[in-house]
Amino acid sequence: MPAPDLVTAALTLTGRITTASNATFLGSIGDVVVVYKPIAGESPLWDFPHGTLAHREVAAYLVSQAFSWDVVPHTWLRDGPMGEGMVQLWQEQDPAQCAVNLVAADHVPETGWKHVLEGRDENGRMVALVHEDSPALRRMAVFDMVVNNADRKGDHILAMTDGHRHGVDHGLTFHRDHKLRTVLWGWLGDALTAEERDGIDRVSEGLHGGLGRNLAHLLSAEEIATLAARCARLRLAGRFPAPSGEMSAVPWPLF
Repeated sequence: MPAPDLVTAALTLTGRITTASNATFLGSIGDVVVVYKPIAGESPLWDFPHGTLAHREVAAYLVSQAFSWDVVPHTWLRDGPMGEGMVQLWQEQDPAQCAVNLVAADHVPETGWKHVLEGRDENGRMVALVHEDSPALRRMAVFDMVVNNADRKGDHILAMTDGHRHGVDHGLTFHRDHKLRTVLWGWLGDALTAEERDGIDRVSEGLHGGLGRNLAHLLSAEEIATLAARCARLRLAGRFPAPSGEMSAVPWPLF
């Protein structure tokens, strides 16, 4: 059986993801399982223009493609049962893996993990936020810095069976003001690798070509200009930056 046309074939809803802050549905296009977020179901925000989150999710996918790291699953705009929205290929993560975790503060792993912060849980016990120290997660952290991700929660990182890590939920990205909020602060101050620098360069170059033309249909000219400026600053610094500004450096809740 031929694969369905993901843009024009019927999109059928099969369930709702109730933990999402915006209307988010599980659906299918033929036998392809997808996530569907209609623009009409987006909750108004004080700092992001209303009705733009689906466009930002698609823009994040395009930047992910420019990096060539496959951080964001295939994402596109199309019509659906509740109007135009963002559609993304569903990813079945490995329940036996966990890329980000809360552990007892006195049981932080010595190797293979990065310590981010400590606090108290609902029972008053000291816990530590940790994430794995892997090339896949480092690439996601670089991607988040470039797209100015304001909401990289632990549950927005999907640990795949083959060791790959997908990032999802990119509606709060590309703001012209600094908004980076993430759980992936473990490499603070570390030098960027050659692979990471090359990825940033591919995005910068793409903004002068096809990537820039495609983003012009999804983001404002000012947002694209500040995207280019972030790439330039990160490339010049050559290392993972520290948190800056008065806003929280991590999202809340963390997961």
